[in-house]
Amino acid sequence: MLIEIVADFVCPWCYIGKRRLDRALAQRPAIQPEVRWLPFQLDPETPLGGTDRMIDLLAKFGSVERVRQVAALLEQTAAAEGLDLNLDRIGRTPNTLDAHRLLRHADAQGVAPALADALQRAFFRDGRDIGDRHVLADLAEAAGMDREATARFLASDADRDALRQSLATMRQLGIQAVPCFIFNRVYSLSGAQEPGAFLPLLDLAGAEGVVASAR
Repeated sequence: MLIEIVADFVCPWCYIGKRRLDRALAQRPAIQPEVRWLPFQLDPETPLGGTDRMIDLLAKFGSVERVRQVAALLEQTAAAEGLDLNLDRIGRTPNTLDAHRLLRHADAQGVAPALADALQRAFFRDGRDIGDRHVLADLAEAAGMDREATARFLASDADRDALRQSLATMRQLGIQAVPCFIFNRVYSLSGAQEPGAFLPLLDLAGAEGVVASAR
């Protein structure tokens, strides 16, 4: 089974949603999916150097009190999933173009799942700037990639045009919010749904995969 996750690495609901998918898969141990990440940017206009996160949040929510309320809800929801979400550690909202570009590079080396998890933990748990190429090189190395080769890749324009096309394709497909989970490129589920919401689609996609393989 192929499961594609359309996500941005600065989206807290994507972080939570992936954990809920993992919990659903734990209830279907016979399913051994291929999980692939597809790029999405919540704000493609974010400068390459990032922006002050509090300014962004105030513009979105209107007041410090409302920002605190939303942060508390997110952190409580993440904690219930066994995730550390330390939003007060995040000083800047990064542009995630290089993070997505690096993930494409990691996919070719077979370490994309490990890197995707590392990117989310680095941002949400540790408050690291995943728009910084030095940070990205650190994470790539920890995921098993060659650090110097990664640094050269990030300094180049490799895959930039292909990534922008992929981002445009997600929009053209009508995906306006993330996470979005796509099963066998037929069924989809939007949002960080509870694990139970994934099960019917896992069963349906799994059953159709069995039928297809028997033909």
